[in-house]
Amino acid sequence: MANVPGARGTARPATTNPHPATGNVPLVLSGANVVMPTGTVEGGRLVVEGTRIAGTAPENAQVIDVKAHWLIPGFIDIHNHGGGGASFTSGTVDEVLKGIHTHRLHGTTTLVASTVTGDMDFLAQRAGLLSELAEQGEIAGIHFEGPFISPCRKGAHSEELLRDPDPAEVRKLIDAARGKAKMVTLATELPGGIDSVRLLAEHGVIAAIGHTDATYEQTVEAIEAGATVATHLFNAMPTLGHRAPGPIAALLEDERVTVELINDGTHLHPASLQLAFHHAGADRVAFITDAMDAAGFGDGRYMLGPLEVEVADGVARLVEGGSIAGSTLTLDRAFKRAVTLDGLSVEDAVAALCANPARLLGMDDTVGSLEPGKDADLVLLDSDFDLKGVMRRGEWVVDPQLG
Repeated sequence: MANVPGARGTARPATTNPHPATGNVPLVLSGANVVMPTGTVEGGRLVVEGTRIAGTAPENAQVIDVKAHWLIPGFIDIHNHGGGGASFTSGTVDEVLKGIHTHRLHGTTTLVASTVTGDMDFLAQRAGLLSELAEQGEIAGIHFEGPFISPCRKGAHSEELLRDPDPAEVRKLIDAARGKAKMVTLATELPGGIDSVRLLAEHGVIAAIGHTDATYEQTVEAIEAGATVATHLFNAMPTLGHRAPGPIAALLEDERVTVELINDGTHLHPASLQLAFHHAGADRVAFITDAMDAAGFGDGRYMLGPLEVEVADGVARLVEGGSIAGSTLTLDRAFKRAVTLDGLSVEDAVAALCANPARLLGMDDTVGSLEPGKDADLVLLDSDFDLKGVMRRGEWVVDPQLG
């Protein structure tokens, strides 16, 4: 990975904190548009006590005026390969933590670390490292994207390392993750694909259909077997055809499937995003970054697994072949684009970035909405939907430093 000077983005870490939100000083954020599961409360307030959202404010609470701002839940990214110059596939523990922190500075308070295709022994070793970080609460779990994907739709994955989804090898990765495997992306039409989907479902791991050359009928079979996610819908799969609708139609029409969308303006035309929302509905869309090392860092040369990537003007492409190689997206940018350019309501964007991924991960009892009793994970935005503050478990990651 190249040393690329300069970090993109303007979010500030909380080096000093005049508004502590933990310990013996409860906090009331007052006057904002607070987005709740039942709708937006104008001029609302949110109480934080310790690491949790509270229902009522104690007498000793500190009140901060946040009028003309938006309070929304912390973002949840279920598909993320790195950031801040660090890779979740190959970085050291310190580098992985740097990547996690980079995305926290942009509002992602819950993150699933994704790997890319690699040798099975290497991926098992990475699973061990990442599972320790999951046990420490730094990440929400592990997503294996590859090596069980189609060479016809490999994208930025090394073809010589691809393999059919043998259930025994899928089980090897699950075991290596020590209960922290959250999702595996497979081309379910490959030999062993359906049996692997059933194996994943039996072990409580999300089977995601992606990097696939499946037909409509093959995709329906995989969904019936237990697949519940479309990995970056539209990308790395056959296009929607009027005689051969392929996987896109099957994934959009089935109410059991959550569809990932990369809303960076590069991976999807706005009409494709609208198509997905129209057919799947706002409660079945999860915005993801599919971020690689350059997210929040800068242009330059990077390695994605064994493949070299050139990032220019924020767009990542393989040096050899020119395929898009993940993104440099952060979820604050995805949110702002959704509500200012794509015409989504704030509530629908919050569903796609918070509530839906929380429910998919089985974490909606603790994160994904600003309800009393849940973790105090929140994002503060100004009236232009620019990020001003980030709180994770009651501590400011980005301190808004309001009066």
